[in-house]
Amino acid sequence: MRTITILAVILLFSALSAAQTPETVIGPNITGKIERYKNFPSDKVAPRNVDVWQNKQEWHADEVLAKLIAEKKVRETIIVGVWNTPKRREEYMPQKAFEMASADQKKEAATFGITGVVSDNYLKFLVDELKPFIDRNFPTKRDRGNTFVMGSSMGGLISLYAISEYPNIFGGAGCLSTHFPAGNGVMIDYIRSNLPSPKNHRIYFDYGTATLDSSYEPFQLRADDLMRAKGFTAESWITKKFEGDDHSEKAGRNGWTFRSNSCSETESKAPDRKRPALERKRLRTGAQASPLATA
Repeated sequence: MRTITILAVILLFSALSAAQTPETVIGPNITGKIERYKNFPSDKVAPRNVDVWQNKQEWHADEVLAKLIAEKKVRETIIVGVWNTPKRREEYMPQKAFEMASADQKKEAATFGITGVVSDNYLKFLVDELKPFIDRNFPTKRDRGNTFVMGSSMGGLISLYAISEYPNIFGGAGCLSTHFPAGNGVMIDYIRSNLPSPKNHRIYFDYGTATLDSSYEPFQLRADDLMRAKGFTAESWITKKFEGDDHSEKAGRNGWTFRSNSCSETESKAPDRKRPALERKRLRTGAQASPLATA
């Protein structure tokens, strides 16, 4: 059976030959099977490990998806977890947004350790090297509607950048605790003219209210205004606020488990909020009406 592919930019910590043997990752908290390709080579960026999860990373992604698949709420899914490197910020800061930044915005980005930016090459690595390898070696559905990208913090930024730069490749993006303050919100200036069409793309945002996340709401509200202005509705977009959650892996799991008693939906002004509860639940999990799953 062919399955959905998700390239998940996981912020925790020429193409690869098909003959390379991956190592199987075994652990008490792993559901399903994870194959690890060590030091996946690239002509675009530095080598890094790539994990491939199949439903037969510790955001409970494997457990949540395994449960949803067992309940037949989503189709079978593959998660591709791309490890970060010491150049995480340079690879995840959206390059075209950085290039349009003012001197003050670049100065602010420098305080966060962002100077040289190479995220265009990082996206080329995902699109031109990693995705073709996954499609060749795993039973995937290769089209846009079955390919999603997801990440947290700076990974949220690069995920939003990926769907904006490659709208024909990615049909959805999950942006958890998106670090919009990088460059004092310059990514919001970028998406003003570069968001993909709401007709065939889905975007999920969330944020907490403690530690680093406490600074995110003003930026996220600006992004939400742009989403509405560009025609995104509850059918294609969700923003969730998790009261009391901080900027941590533990809090990030809420993006998977969707604890409804701890969050509010800030897109409530969208005109089509009277959808059935089950359909709303599916969109929260990243599933489309067909239904699809996101990492």
